[in-house]
Amino acid sequence: MDRTRRITRVTGLGLAVNLLLTAGKMVAGVLGRSAAMLADGMHSLSDLAGDVVLLAFLRVSARDRDKSHDFGHGKFETFATLVVAVLLCVVAAGIGRDGAERIVRLVRGETLPQPGMIALWAAVVSILVKEALYRITVRVGKAEQSPAVVANAWHHRTDALSSVGSLLGIGGALLLGEKWTVLDPVAALVIACFILVTGIKMALPAVRELLDASLPDDEEEEVLQIMGSVPGVRDVHGLKTLRAGRSVVIEAHIVVDPQMSVAAAHDICDEIERRLRGRLGPQTQISLHIEPAVDAL
Repeated sequence: MDRTRRITRVTGLGLAVNLLLTAGKMVAGVLGRSAAMLADGMHSLSDLAGDVVLLAFLRVSARDRDKSHDFGHGKFETFATLVVAVLLCVVAAGIGRDGAERIVRLVRGETLPQPGMIALWAAVVSILVKEALYRITVRVGKAEQSPAVVANAWHHRTDALSSVGSLLGIGGALLLGEKWTVLDPVAALVIACFILVTGIKMALPAVRELLDASLPDDEEEEVLQIMGSVPGVRDVHGLKTLRAGRSVVIEAHIVVDPQMSVAAAHDICDEIERRLRGRLGPQTQISLHIEPAVDAL
């Protein structure tokens, strides 16, 4: 089974599960009069939207390099990661606003309804199902080196954790009585904050990559060490790096003995490329410029 098919299968599984959970949580939130469960349902809805986005961009990102995209289509997958992250932030804002409004109404003297048991059981089911879905999805994402799939897996994990918040808020309101119904919207507000932080953490690396940020210093240092360790390489300079989805793009100037033959210099470049792809993956794109040592002084 190829990479695209594996990712499509696990994402399709997530889409089907999220469709069922979204419907179930919304019904449980309405029947159980629970703001926390309605917030949880909205989170599952954002998961569902994330699955749709990932499936939409997956086939494009899997394409090879062509005339219009010399470095491949890997950044379509990065863009999908950013879209999922933005969805999380939008959902967090909506959940947070609703939870805050309910708390304000309570402070003003209004009475909030006590949540029902159906909302509590919906939270338990969501925790178990979404944690299992997280584990399945993150395993595929790491195996296929897909940041978008890993991001989608964390989307599932945040949904499981938000259901933990729902469980605590709903359970507290049920066990402690009507005076503590405020725990339900408080749980919704905490869930919103958690989702927002997760969305921001996912968005920042995606934005850096889309803006062609270089690899981190430690990774660039490792690249230089790999290049410099090849016999015949006297120096390496002019290193440029960026990441495009699961592909790393590297450009560098390699300094060699000025008396070296073209064939020998070519062999050095082949060895550098072999070692870099062995470390960074076969999809790594490398462009090397050979310079004689006398010109590099």
